[in-house]
Amino acid sequence: MGGAGYLFSGENDFNVMHNSALINLNVSYSAIKVKIKKVFFSSSACIYPQFNQIDPNNPNCKENSAYPADPDSEYGWEKIFSERLYHAASRNYDLNVRIARFHNIYGPEGTWNSGKEKAPAALCRKVAMASQEGVIEIWGDGTQTRSFLYIDDCINGILTLMESDCKEVLNIGSEEMVTINHLAEMIALHAEKTISLNHIDGPIGVMGRNSENSLVTKSIGWSPTVSLSEGLLKTYQWIESEVLKLKTSNN
Repeated sequence: MGGAGYLFSGENDFNVMHNSALINLNVSYSAIKVKIKKVFFSSSACIYPQFNQIDPNNPNCKENSAYPADPDSEYGWEKIFSERLYHAASRNYDLNVRIARFHNIYGPEGTWNSGKEKAPAALCRKVAMASQEGVIEIWGDGTQTRSFLYIDDCINGILTLMESDCKEVLNIGSEEMVTINHLAEMIALHAEKTISLNHIDGPIGVMGRNSENSLVTKSIGWSPTVSLSEGLLKTYQWIESEVLKLKTSNN
């Protein structure tokens, strides 16, 4: 996994494509060889065409909008390749496959300071490390939009899909879209801090991305139950405790 700083800088493109493709080539081949009963592949919202995600207020991430393909990153291209790989395994070798496109999964116990963290964890870390009236950096102007899905909802979505007969590729994400600026403000509110935002140059990905859940709700009856505010509070509290541990160990 990786956030914008890892996936969209261009510095890790070969490793992202090579390692991910190799994993899926080996897993699919082994699953066929030993006749695994059912396989789950975690795809990504990064497969969606960048030309459908220019308007931050009206991104189009319906499942049927994936083609003609034009992802904004090599990560997205590899995910499209692997979706097609597993579909081919299903057609040619009757591999029973389920595929979901994740939309920004977050929560406690995830990476938060490795350089691969996603926006919620990165902003939680920045706010936790800031002073009571501190300043944190935001890549871009902060008007880019995203939706974020809490880890518990993601797991429930996977289990529901795996237990179903649905073989369509489905979004597993939240439809609660926010700007990155507002995301930072929500975290600062939970931290009870007055935080100012300093906008700097940095990789931002597409301008708008939001899960479209009509098909997943219709197909398997799944929808998220944890609000962004509730999930951020749990995530911030955990990351804050990790920051405090780090500060204590460094003293």
